[in-house]
Amino acid sequence: MNMRILIAGFQHETNTFAPSRATYVSFEKGEGFPMMARGAAVLELRDVNVAAGGFIQAAEQAGHELLPVIWAGASPSAHVEQSAYERIVGEITDAARQWNFDAIYLDLHGAMVAEHTDDGEGTLLERLRAIVGPQLPIVVSLDLHANLTQKMFHHADALVAYRTYPHVDLAETGRRAAELLEQRVTRAEPYRSVMQRIPFLIPINGMCTLLDPARSFYGRLAELETDGVQSLSFSPGFPAADFPECGPAIWGHGSDPAAVQQAVSALYDLLLAEEAQWTVTLLEPDDAVQEAMRLSAGASKPVIIADTQDNPGAGADSNTTGMLRALIRNGAVNAAIGLIWDPQAAHAAHDAGVGAFIDIGLGGCPNVAGDQPLYGRFEVMSLSDGRCRFDGPMMQGMLAQLGPVACLRIDGVLIAVSSNKAQMFDRNLYRVAGIEPERMRILVNKSSVHFRADFEPIAEAVLVAKVPGPAVADPSALDWTRLTEGIRTRPMGNPFRRVSRETRAAAMPAVGCLHKT
Repeated sequence: MNMRILIAGFQHETNTFAPSRATYVSFEKGEGFPMMARGAAVLELRDVNVAAGGFIQAAEQAGHELLPVIWAGASPSAHVEQSAYERIVGEITDAARQWNFDAIYLDLHGAMVAEHTDDGEGTLLERLRAIVGPQLPIVVSLDLHANLTQKMFHHADALVAYRTYPHVDLAETGRRAAELLEQRVTRAEPYRSVMQRIPFLIPINGMCTLLDPARSFYGRLAELETDGVQSLSFSPGFPAADFPECGPAIWGHGSDPAAVQQAVSALYDLLLAEEAQWTVTLLEPDDAVQEAMRLSAGASKPVIIADTQDNPGAGADSNTTGMLRALIRNGAVNAAIGLIWDPQAAHAAHDAGVGAFIDIGLGGCPNVAGDQPLYGRFEVMSLSDGRCRFDGPMMQGMLAQLGPVACLRIDGVLIAVSSNKAQMFDRNLYRVAGIEPERMRILVNKSSVHFRADFEPIAEAVLVAKVPGPAVADPSALDWTRLTEGIRTRPMGNPFRRVSRETRAAAMPAVGCLHKT
């Protein structure tokens, strides 16, 4: 059956504790995502490793007609501004009212909080369902870090999440969404969906699927998919969104209700049995640098340090100076750090030119106590316009525009400075600043886990540092006010109790199953 399919994408991971909000301009720029695209330009994502790209490829191969509306994504941050949300969602809902189509596919993140709605994706799906009615199929791909909500689960016919972190299976997830849509339309049997919430928050560093327990857990998930269980997903959640439905969830879709329930329950039981294994340990900045210097002595490959709490992929602004100071303080040489987001420093370097020395204050996050700009004399080593292509496994083929970029040097440290924010998950983000990452002894990446996809193949070792920053690595350290009462704020941690009476009454249970047919 050939279909006319309306497709759109709207991606944002919201850290409600973060310092900066997402504006409409943020989505226009993309900030590490593809730049905003409309109409036929959306279809150009077919060759990019994003979920929409995989869906487009699969749908075109099956002979379906695609009706693209918009694709927009922005770097994780605090809330999406209401005006930006309504402008983008309005384009999608207007198209749904005006066009004729047989199904909808949405490439969403699943952890969007806007200024006026806790549940950005659920609100969008609710509006679309009110327009198209209960019968028209809506299929959604989600990020592994989705905070799946009741509205999302209720208003979508099927949702499928990434299974890798670093996210290297984005296009594959889009193809799986296309398969689910085909099954939803062609199967005569009733379609059963089950969701079960997990009663504890998981630190993002503990979610890496290159390591256990996540690696083996997703392996077991794949084994439980059978003819009667067409799809299983597990989202460890994004543990920095202060609203009642923040947290992990397991869900499944299939034609055999008992089998779907059994599979979801088996995964739930396994996760609780292994709860203690989802914790993480982190190094202090000086300890991380000293260990990196020790490991890199005589090594042929660089040692990588993740500056996880300044990860712009988790809502930070990529401008704290704690790790840079630690490198200088410990006398590190042949070291590089990036990306530091500081448009003024980048422009000052461009004004001065290569070979010049500039006296500036670099970086500094005013929302982090004690994190001041690093004042000093920096040598301008390299300049570029910030345009590069991602060649690593994540978002391979995407063109990025970082604005003016500079490589600055102070003591034995090279610093990649950008005018637009982007997480350091592709080696070309160093190269665009004139730094060859393979030639360095130490690399400090402002990232939590995504960098591993492209950097682990060149790494002597990987260390994770805990430096003061907005992307708090331990969710139990956040000042929660609105979580569902009883959820543990870390594996094996204490249950959350400080919720208002109104929030408590409106909150969903932290555990239990939801069903739909």
